[in-house]
Amino acid sequence: MESCKTVTTPLVTGEKYQKEDGSQKVDGSMYISLIGSLLYLTATRLDIMFATCLLSRFMQSPSQVHYGAAKRILRYLRGSVDDMKSTSGYTFSLGSGIFSWASKKQATVAQSSAEAEYIAAAATSNQTIWLRRILEDMGEKQEEPTTIYCDKQVSNCHN
Repeated sequence: MESCKTVTTPLVTGEKYQKEDGSQKVDGSMYISLIGSLLYLTATRLDIMFATCLLSRFMQSPSQVHYGAAKRILRYLRGSVDDMKSTSGYTFSLGSGIFSWASKKQATVAQSSAEAEYIAAAATSNQTIWLRRILEDMGEKQEEPTTIYCDKQVSNCHN
């Protein structure tokens, strides 16, 4: 897949995947191996999480359509190797459950890892404000401040 044509999204927008889609069945072990590898990649590439989890539903009886969609994720990964844009991600939990999460490629190329962290923290702060307002409208006002954890020491600088 080194010389494959790249794509800009992991899945075809608006495509509906079904267990019985009428297309030819493929080798299950090959499909399971590919999905397993993609699931391993989700630890560092949150942008493929939804697509990979969606396609993992069809591991019992994969079709040519499902296999093609999984290969599209590989084409997406091939095309996103060196665009120099960072990926921001966050999760919000209440109690023991995650109720909001996102992973998105940043619109601009950050000049440093510190700048990338600040861009991610700003997006997270915006989502925090919105979620707190929604919870308040539902009668679940949060009295305690929301703690935002960043994964780089540079984002915690104090002067």
